[in-house]
Amino acid sequence: MGEGERFQLGMVGALTLSVVSSVSIVICNKALISSLGFHFATTLTSWHLLVTFSSLHMALKMKLFEHKPFDQKAVMGFGILNGISIGLLNLSLGFNSVGFYQMTKLAIIPCTVLLETLFLGKRFSRSIQLSLVILLLGVGIATVTDLQLNALGSVLSLLAIVTTCVAQIMTNTIQKNFKVSSTQLLYQSCPYQAGTLLISGPFLDGFLTDQNVFAFKYTTQVLAFIILSCLISISVNFSTFLVIGKTSPVTYQVLGHLKTCLVLAFGYVLLHDPFSWRNILGIFIALIGMVLYSYFCTRESQSTTTEVSAQPFQVEGESAPLLNAENGKGGLIEAVVPKAPVWNSSKDLDA
Repeated sequence: MGEGERFQLGMVGALTLSVVSSVSIVICNKALISSLGFHFATTLTSWHLLVTFSSLHMALKMKLFEHKPFDQKAVMGFGILNGISIGLLNLSLGFNSVGFYQMTKLAIIPCTVLLETLFLGKRFSRSIQLSLVILLLGVGIATVTDLQLNALGSVLSLLAIVTTCVAQIMTNTIQKNFKVSSTQLLYQSCPYQAGTLLISGPFLDGFLTDQNVFAFKYTTQVLAFIILSCLISISVNFSTFLVIGKTSPVTYQVLGHLKTCLVLAFGYVLLHDPFSWRNILGIFIALIGMVLYSYFCTRESQSTTTEVSAQPFQVEGESAPLLNAENGKGGLIEAVVPKAPVWNSSKDLDA
């Protein structure tokens, strides 16, 4: 098996791990929040990150990966920014309707495309832009129900979009620029993310839910779901950094919307959530957009590989599709929980 084939196999594994772990943690957290009344999403996320850091520290002691220190200012800024983005996403959901929050999630892709185009000089072909429009249209039909607007909620959503986009772009660029692996970056940034959320989480959750996380009645069932959620979050956090590092922030967001569609489907099958023809139509359109995105990325990646021997440098569109990524090209509990007063449905840097 050649190096390219091994890379492709590794990418399929990373994408599969991301989807399976993210859908699993959504189902677990949905039961924890909606059924057991544990609405402290930000605090739960800080516990996720603490468990992830602890597991990575054990792996380091067992010499399963090598510690590679690099620019601590970059690591600190990156970790704190990720923590802030998670808090802003939770605030966005707390001050907006579920429908407007879903629109906030949808806006992350065009914002990422805009930032990468303006500041990184990346170009996205019209074919890829069209596939993203189809994808966003489908997810919008499937998930957006109401659009109640208010000034504070809109500002929080805008800040959440910008910080999330910048954090995900940094996840990719830091790995490339400092030549660190996803595991090395996650290990070094986890303490800063966890610290930011540990300090702000109880206050933020208390403000949004009018409940005290320390006064909550922790039954055996609640503790079991919290432990399960924290264990699953290890895979979620690891696969998030791995996918963004190996592909790109836009591809990761496309994958995230695939998870949203799967969550809707599993919610209907396993949790008997309401499901309408609008949901079915939206998921179908979104899947068409995902297939087109992967196809166009694959075609352009192959075209770039063919032409690179004749030209020393050429910038093409998105070079890492969902199932075909070119080597070297390029923290969200992702949930749709309309019944919960607060829940971050964007990512699991986040989980």
